[in-house]
Amino acid sequence: MSMDMTEKEGLRVAPVLADFIETEALPGTGVSAADFWAALSGLAHDFGPRNRALLEKRETLQKAIDEWHIRHRNQPHDHEAYKAFLYEIGYLVPEGDAFEIETKDTDPEFASVPGPQLVVPITNARYALNAANARWGSLYDALYGTDATDGKQPSGPYNRGRGARVVARARVFLDEAFPLEGTSHADARRYYVNKEQLLVDDQPLVDPSKFVGYRGHPKAPDAVILRNHGLHVELIFDRTHPIGSRDQAGLADVRLEAAVSAIMDCEDSVACVDAEDKVLAYRNWLGLMKGDLTDTFQKGGETVTRSLNPDMTYTAPDGSDAVLKGRALMLVRNVGHLMTNPAILTRDGDEVFEGLMDAIVTTLIAMHDLAKDGGPRNSATGSVYVVKPKMHGPEEVAFADEIFTAVEKAFGLPQYTVKLGIMDEERRTSVNLKECIRAAKHRVAFINTGFLDRTGDEIHTSMEAGPFSRKDWIKRKAWITAYENRNVDIGLECGLSGKAQIGKGMWAMPDKMAAMLQAKIEHPQAGANCAWVPSPTAATLHALHYHKVDVFAVQKALKAAGRRAHVDGLLDIPLATFQKWSKDQIIREVENNAQGILGYVVRWIDQGVGCSKVPDINDVGLMEDRATCRISAQHIANWLHHDVVSKDEVMEIMKRMAEKVDSQNAGDPAYRSMAPEFDGIAFQAARDLVFEGRHQPSGYTEPVLHRRRLELKASL
Repeated sequence: MSMDMTEKEGLRVAPVLADFIETEALPGTGVSAADFWAALSGLAHDFGPRNRALLEKRETLQKAIDEWHIRHRNQPHDHEAYKAFLYEIGYLVPEGDAFEIETKDTDPEFASVPGPQLVVPITNARYALNAANARWGSLYDALYGTDATDGKQPSGPYNRGRGARVVARARVFLDEAFPLEGTSHADARRYYVNKEQLLVDDQPLVDPSKFVGYRGHPKAPDAVILRNHGLHVELIFDRTHPIGSRDQAGLADVRLEAAVSAIMDCEDSVACVDAEDKVLAYRNWLGLMKGDLTDTFQKGGETVTRSLNPDMTYTAPDGSDAVLKGRALMLVRNVGHLMTNPAILTRDGDEVFEGLMDAIVTTLIAMHDLAKDGGPRNSATGSVYVVKPKMHGPEEVAFADEIFTAVEKAFGLPQYTVKLGIMDEERRTSVNLKECIRAAKHRVAFINTGFLDRTGDEIHTSMEAGPFSRKDWIKRKAWITAYENRNVDIGLECGLSGKAQIGKGMWAMPDKMAAMLQAKIEHPQAGANCAWVPSPTAATLHALHYHKVDVFAVQKALKAAGRRAHVDGLLDIPLATFQKWSKDQIIREVENNAQGILGYVVRWIDQGVGCSKVPDINDVGLMEDRATCRISAQHIANWLHHDVVSKDEVMEIMKRMAEKVDSQNAGDPAYRSMAPEFDGIAFQAARDLVFEGRHQPSGYTEPVLHRRRLELKASL
């Protein structure tokens, strides 16, 4: 590859990337090509060695922890001695004095409007557009088209009985969120505006301030806009519509403000291994920031072109013009500090750290949004939002802060233009969370828990401590409650409420919306400003929870109550206490892990799909990305290491599960079977993740997946 590279300020750059930067990304930013490449070269050569040193420190700490567990094997666990040891080696750092973040200019979606958050692979333009446009969603469609109404998926032609149940349930929601004086939305026959007030059959709202506007004529509006807990709801009236024509008030739909923010992911949900892949990711981000991204595809036998939704205009109660955003506020998730990419080489021929490349390119691209002087914008406050995953401890957060300061300086941006999202998904970050937030206190706009990556790191960090519980039992251990509670508590202590998001993780079953409606209300009840959902439909339904729960009232109560969990709880390693598993239980657990790994990896390697709905061992579709793969691979690696299961048994199970995955993908014309030879690159990658898992840095899947994907691409 290096022979075909283009020389740029001491770097060798793949021509496809260099061309994209100079002909697409740079024009309109005011940054010259020479200045851009000089800045990137400076990052690569000045920050690269520091990046490598931080990774070496990870390995040094891990080796010391491994040795500690080996020395104390077969002895009762001494919690205090273990904690003292972690302080001694610098894995744990002392917690400093109280402080509050000083982040400025965060948009309302972070500061004052709790709601659902989508995470989508940036390489899929259709998904990215759907996520951005999921700011608004039809409650009627979400209830009718899922199992949320009666626990069953709809089938066949339109069912008027089901439709009536949907309308009735939507009216119940309206009564709960926007109660009326002396009547019910279920009985309403007319909505109209009089003297700056909404009246329903001549009755006002219990809280008139929840009416914020309308469209059309005040005496017979086309739409009424309401607001509760910061989220808007639009009532659509149309007596010519199939639904509105049968409704006594002419109500054709109830549209909810749903995904108020969306993470455009360059990391765990994509398969970007070279310059070609990175350009695809960057080009879609550029289209989102410029506002001109489109995607054309076939749907229902018709050609459909999708683009970004416009903002919504309406009339405020006083008669003035008003605007609501039509798209989610978009963040971009960069990769972590670990990986390098062959798209750019240093003067010494080393691959540049991909996180440095992402930092400068995604910020450059976001400058197109910052430069807008009218029309729809992503950030109304002139900020850029970057989620930085997989950081280990305060040093690495401080390093990220320095990287973005250098990027801002290179581009002439005010310092702290870039706001940082800290993923609390590695144990060294969790146990030092307050100091991690302090390390970026001027730019933190988001913290988020991630159970799967967090569990994967938990297993890898304590690999030598003994065999871990089965995965379902790990979730029931005390450490996970401590982890989730402490994240919120520390976020509130550090002043995130009213300035930044405190987030929770993903609902992984996109077809199980009834179950999601039952369970996911726990996230706003826990004080989370946002929580991840797997689809725009799920975002619409999850928005109902934020109407039920006043998140800021919850946060106020939690902050007053004080911290519920301390570092000791996070150091409670979820090992199997009794290990009295039957052979059948062991086999079932390994089968479950192996099937999940194979189902994900075969698409990653063979098709370059980094996130998709993968059938589990029971044929239930689960949203899978590298985090789910990491925990499964580390779990098998742990049981192999402690002789819970043998290598031969695991290999036999993997072959059997490969046959199951082949059958689950039988209808995919692009799918390549793993059985019966089991010698394909995808199967080899899955095998590597398991049998080499103990030796992967922090148990990450990226090194294996990237290596094998590059191998496959080279063979085509």
